[in-house]
Amino acid sequence: MKTELFNYNPKDGWSVKQFPALDSTNTLILIFGSPKYANNSAPFKTLLDNYPNSIFLGCSTAGEIFQDSVIDDSLVVAVTQFKQTKLKVISVPISTIEDSFETGKHIANALIAEDLKHIFLLSDGLNVNGTELLNGIKEGGGDIVTVSGGLAGDGSKFATTWVFSREKLIAERHIVAVGFYGTKINVQCGSKGGWDTFGPERTITKSNKNILYEIDGQPALELYKRYLGDRAKELPASALLYPLAIRKDAEDTHRIVRTILSVNEDNQSMMFAGDIPENWRAQLMTANFERLIDGASQAGSLATSNNEQLEHLCIAISCVGRRLVLGERTEEEVEAALEMLPQKTKQIGFYSYGEISPLGLHNCELHNQTMTLTVLTENE
Repeated sequence: MKTELFNYNPKDGWSVKQFPALDSTNTLILIFGSPKYANNSAPFKTLLDNYPNSIFLGCSTAGEIFQDSVIDDSLVVAVTQFKQTKLKVISVPISTIEDSFETGKHIANALIAEDLKHIFLLSDGLNVNGTELLNGIKEGGGDIVTVSGGLAGDGSKFATTWVFSREKLIAERHIVAVGFYGTKINVQCGSKGGWDTFGPERTITKSNKNILYEIDGQPALELYKRYLGDRAKELPASALLYPLAIRKDAEDTHRIVRTILSVNEDNQSMMFAGDIPENWRAQLMTANFERLIDGASQAGSLATSNNEQLEHLCIAISCVGRRLVLGERTEEEVEAALEMLPQKTKQIGFYSYGEISPLGLHNCELHNQTMTLTVLTENE
């Protein structure tokens, strides 16, 4: 396996004079870019022309990660040529959130094979229920492999997201996924948060999948606004600073973090990136700078490999909420994650609306407000 990184911005153009000569049917090209490139397809077409046989995956972001830096208004690119790992890509539309489960099943059915080792996917960030999407993948047979990836971003606007592939180019309301096949590919994943809970823990009394209507019998949005105070005017963006921690009951030690995607003033409901089950417990969360950075470091520890001799590609996906909280310190979490990986690791990634990674005994889970890493290596 051989990986080369480079980037593009409108002012300076490409950061390389010549594209790496790594085109093949076993080459994966990852592209993460500013939402602005939905109206500028020229750089994408240049890559397609220079890599006619390669597989492409990409999406819009809330900021691009390139090695230990966080940048904006750019395209960051990783070209990885595998020696003994086969790849298969699929691009599927998702018309409505209600299609999430069936779309997941379709992806699994298209990619599942005896030698499938891992699925990496990038999804529309606004018109999907991430929990149901992953449930569909598990239903379709995806519980036998690990799944990682993320939901596309749109800065803090929450207006439009897109994904990229050779088949559909720049497409809204789509999901792209690639399967890795064979015994030589190694995939390590790590995902950690670093948020603190505050305020009373309450009961979710009315919800429907990823839409929350009532907490403790009170309209959810009305109650949430009380905590936000003046920042309620900035919803849904301000909700990124105060995610919701949910768990099954008081004995459950595993809290899941959920981020708000949109609010409905008419019925005082909130739509989240993943399911908010009725009768579960819910509690607000707030940021702790040091713990967020430490969480990124822990994610690196979980995803690291002991084989320093192999080339490593790290795909880092962090939540836009973490970036808004960390502000000028954002690069510290990117640096912290990279420092825990082998010295020659090449890192690329983006800030997202949701992260996908295995957790414990579960082969794929939707996370919010985490730093999530997927580290790829290939045995010689």
